[in-house]
Amino acid sequence: MSSLMPCGCGGIDVHAHVVPENFPTYMGRMVPADWPSMAPAQPCHRSVMIAGKNYRTVSDKCWDVAKRLQDLPAMGLDMQVVSPMPELLSYWMAPEDAQQLLRFLNEQIAAMAAESGGRLLGLGAVPLQDVDLAIRELEYVVKELGFPGVEIGSNINGAPVGAPAFDAFFEACEELGAAVFVHAIRPAGMERLVGPAPLQQVLGYPSDVGLAAASVITSNLLVRRPQLRIAFSHGGGTLASLLPRLQQGWGVFPALREAVQQAPTEQARRLFYDTLVFDAPTLRHLVNVFGETQLMVGTDYPFNFHDHTPVQRIETAGFDAGMTASITRQNAERFLGLPKKVSSV
Repeated sequence: MSSLMPCGCGGIDVHAHVVPENFPTYMGRMVPADWPSMAPAQPCHRSVMIAGKNYRTVSDKCWDVAKRLQDLPAMGLDMQVVSPMPELLSYWMAPEDAQQLLRFLNEQIAAMAAESGGRLLGLGAVPLQDVDLAIRELEYVVKELGFPGVEIGSNINGAPVGAPAFDAFFEACEELGAAVFVHAIRPAGMERLVGPAPLQQVLGYPSDVGLAAASVITSNLLVRRPQLRIAFSHGGGTLASLLPRLQQGWGVFPALREAVQQAPTEQARRLFYDTLVFDAPTLRHLVNVFGETQLMVGTDYPFNFHDHTPVQRIETAGFDAGMTASITRQNAERFLGLPKKVSSV
């Protein structure tokens, strides 16, 4: 079980990823077509192969704890919360196959956290295409591995996270005190993008995250589960722009007013969001919309498309010292349910 040792007073990055150095051999009769494997690449890199194609070439910082920890000080960080590369969530596999892969990933993350001396914490992965199996894996990562929570996708095979089918899972998260970090995955609307594949990350991800967050509001998830702590990647994506329309519609359309039991703006200010928007004015806007208590550092480390100066960007956004401390560390402590002693020096 990973320990939460006292650290310094630097920032806590809640959005960073892990890819293992190698993937396990499939333990079954027929290997799923999309079971991942590794192929050699340039020095210190490997290519993640899925369905016979190179999904992404990654550096050894994805699994090398020492190299990861060496990079934290220059980023203004003291701790990092690591979760699987989202494509590895594997919702499209048979549930039992996905659970086998995710158990391996969860134990790899636990080993990295143990090696880090308390500077890395893990968010586990669960096969949410089967809610009962997902709850069992949730219990394992929280009770046995000591993780503060889990990472889930912005949709599960096209179903939004606010769909009623997942309510039992969120009930279990609430009961266990498990934080939930929602990351974009296989976004809707890709056929509307004109350009190369990286536009999925650049434009598709924030669109899907915004719709995922909106689904949590319109489904009244936090009204039913008031103790649930749930966060959204990429600054909540498009939600900050959608929210005024949703609030106005809630006041105009009786059907919407009847369906949504609490004002959308009030619900939105109970969700958490990372700061991964690459822009100080946008950070100020997110604070105005969501509140200074709801934002946390996010980087997408160690992928190429990550924020190399997350704390510096917050410090130059014009916030006062108290607000900066909240965003860089204190909000993450509250989201993760960490004891206050973690921030003592």
